[in-house]
Formats: sequence, C-alpha cells, structure tokens
Amino acid sequence: MPKYLIQASYTSEGVKGLQSAGGSSRREAVSEALASVGGSLESFHFGFGDADAYVIAELPDNESAAAVALSVNASGGAVTKTTVLLTPEEVDAAAQKSVGYRRPGS
Repeated sequence: MPKYLIQASYTSEGVKGLQSAGGSSRREAVSEALASVGGSLESFHFGFGDADAYVIAELPDNESAAAVALSVNASGGAVTKTTVLLTPEEVDAAAQKSVGYRRPGS
C-alpha cells in the first residue's frame, strides 16, 4: 500500500482543541480517519518547525489521501500538506525508465 507523509499545521482553534483533549487524542482521531478510508497509521509525531504534526500513513490510493486532506482542511482545525513517499525500489525502477525529455532552450 502506498505511503504518505502528511504534515499538519494547527489553526488557533485546532490548538485550543489540542490543549483541551491532548496529543494522544489527536493520534487516535487521525488513526480512525485513516482507517475510515481503508488506510492505517504508521507513525504520528508532533514537532517544532514548519508543521505541528507529522504523520506517516498507508493509504490505498491518491484519492483516499486527497479525501483525508479535504476532510481535515475543511474542519478548520488544521491545514495539511501531503507528500507521496517512494520506496528505494520504486526510485530504482524510475531511474531505469527512458524518458523523452528536452530541456528548455534546446
């Protein structure tokens, strides 16, 4: 199943909810949301920096990842950024593909 990195930045409302319910509650809510579209939570971490939460998730497809992002963003509690993750073997396969590409100005 494809893996995704989901980075979430909490809004002020989301931070208030986090303060009242705690971090474990957020991890459980994310796990339930992923399961509702056939996915699973691999890891959930809070951090300092550009995002407040970092999630590694397995999801069936891009449509499921988009559905999760749409739902989270629509909630008003957080804004997400989703990145598709590739395995080293997928990169190996990509490196072996022949691509007909011409750089700009050539």
